[in-house]
Amino acid sequence: MIYLLAGLVLFFGCHAVTMNRGLRGNLIDRLGAGGYKGLYSLVSLVGLALIIYGYGEARFEGAPQLYEPPVWLKHLAYLLLLPVFVFLIAAYVPGRIKTALKHPMLVAVKLWALSHLLVNGDLASVLLFGSFLVYAVVDRISLKRRVVDGAGGPPAVNLGAAGDIVVIVGGLALYGLFVWKLHLWLIGVAPM
Repeated sequence: MIYLLAGLVLFFGCHAVTMNRGLRGNLIDRLGAGGYKGLYSLVSLVGLALIIYGYGEARFEGAPQLYEPPVWLKHLAYLLLLPVFVFLIAAYVPGRIKTALKHPMLVAVKLWALSHLLVNGDLASVLLFGSFLVYAVVDRISLKRRVVDGAGGPPAVNLGAAGDIVVIVGGLALYGLFVWKLHLWLIGVAPM
């Protein structure tokens, strides 16, 4: 469990730096833009690797069960996960979905984390998915404050219906692939 915790601290500690514009600016001044991006990427990757290894280790060792989710929550989780890949793709393809959600990746992370918390009651899962849920909520609040402070990015080009079609078709296809084979292949757990 120590690897999981260390990975969560590294990964989210690194990502929290972007929320603190002063600290981020100081690091860029000291390291340069390339140095900052390199260090940020390295720490994020190490954190992610530790999270993956630590979560797998905790599952293998049998993390303590904190709660036993009822079986019907699995169906709710499938429903909540349905738009996750759509929203993930919408983060990169400008369209009305991206415009409406403002930060579709954070919405996707929140839905992904919440749906996994509904069906996984062991300590390792609660730490993993709970951390992602809390981070996504805090980051969204932080983004609202940054935009108010004038640090928002330029408006995205809106592809309208064409962008939305790409996002919906691609997202639903990816969802289907994940349920069918990819979750088992990548994560080692068959969702159905």
